[in-house]
Amino acid sequence: MKKNEIGQAILRVMLGFIFFIHGVDKFRGGINYIVEYFESLGIPGFMAYVVAIIELVGGIALILGIGTRIVAILTALIMVGAIFTAKLSLGLLGVDGMAGYEIDLALLAMSIYLILARKIYLSLDSLMFKKQENN
Repeated sequence: MKKNEIGQAILRVMLGFIFFIHGVDKFRGGINYIVEYFESLGIPGFMAYVVAIIELVGGIALILGIGTRIVAILTALIMVGAIFTAKLSLGLLGVDGMAGYEIDLALLAMSIYLILARKIYLSLDSLMFKKQENN
């Protein structure tokens, strides 16, 4: 096991955990507030459900290493959307106690890394593909 393989697994699991918690929070805190917030930004309200489900289910998938590249593409799209619709006007570090887009950029970079990675280590995907290669 190489250091970069362990590092990649840690990055994938942390990204998954962060998105999972955000998905849980959207539903626990009342998804209706998120729907209203999306609509105030000019985004159709139903997209709040789409984003919350991707965060919740996608977070679990990333933690387990299932469909990592697909989920990473979806999380990257969510981050690009968040930056350009909600955070860009607040600046990198935010204003008046509101968060900027610095964390969104970090999550975007993590997602892009997983999209571009040649192999996803320590994941259920790698176990499944290894078994297929042996057959």
